Amino acid sequence: MTGNFNIRDSLWDPSFPFHASISDDLIMIADSFNLSLLSPTNPGPTRFSDIAGESNSVIDLMFLRHGSDELDNHSILPAWRLSSDHAPLIIDIPIFEETIQTSKLAISLNSEQETEFIKDVISNFSKLDTSNIKGIDKLDQIVNQLSVIVEQMWVKNAKKSRYSKHSKQWWSESCRSALSTYRLERSCENWKSFKLVVKNAKRTFFDDKIHEIVNKSRGPWELMNWVKKRKLPVIEAIKHNNCPCLTPESLWNALHSTFNTALYCQVDVKILNELAQKPSQNWGPFSRYEFLSVISKCADSSSPGPDRLTWRY
Repeated sequence: MTGNFNIRDSLWDPSFPFHASISDDLIMIADSFNLSLLSPTNPGPTRFSDIAGESNSVIDLMFLRHGSDELDNHSILPAWRLSSDHAPLIIDIPIFEETIQTSKLAISLNSEQETEFIKDVISNFSKLDTSNIKGIDKLDQIVNQLSVIVEQMWVKNAKKSRYSKHSKQWWSESCRSALSTYRLERSCENWKSFKLVVKNAKRTFFDDKIHEIVNKSRGPWELMNWVKKRKLPVIEAIKHNNCPCLTPESLWNALHSTFNTALYCQVDVKILNELAQKPSQNWGPFSRYEFLSVISKCADSSSPGPDRLTWRY
């Protein structure tokens, strides 16, 4: 982030003796975007006044991402300003080659692949020997085996799909088949058939979505866009002793003084002996119906974990 911010302040202009509160706001806004103020390699004015008696100033600033190797590595070039009253700022930022993933493995809901995936997982789960779990190591081994089974069955049944701006949740195999049929002949009848299939696919998808929300005792607001995650105000900052923490040092001091206030306090641990010892309790028995009734209230739309299994499974 760079440009003419039209703010004179002693933070970046040593010749200016005053500090303005609006400068703190600018630093806090930049920090909310993970940006740091840069210091030039050749400090000097960036704006040159043509008015007699008016001094030159530093009002053109540059911000870069925290921790960048290019921090404090930009230059001011007064000789390049020509007829302008502002000197340009230059910096070299290397651009690294990046591989962008354009496809993924996925299993469509209520598809044959999903049915086969569940069958394969259940079949392999049933073959595991869980009769001798007597320690944490054995339990970890079983859990790792479960993870491997899910991974293998997912790769076996999932279909590779390509990311596209046209990707829609309601798109189904029938839509793909109808579109392929139309592309073969390009006839008007096939186009009408494709549009009808798309219409039915949309209706089925959104009817199922509404039915799911109604059956899970949620409110109609789950269908609205305004329940999505909200961004925090960009000018908020952590404050300690009524001062904003704008540097890593001030953040560390705030953290240290908050959580280590009792670090060297003397504590009598014998007080723990006064606590009554209570017997350990076993898990209370519960039925399959109770278990399913509890997890049915969990959101199917939550992100899957490393095992790729959502609450749906």
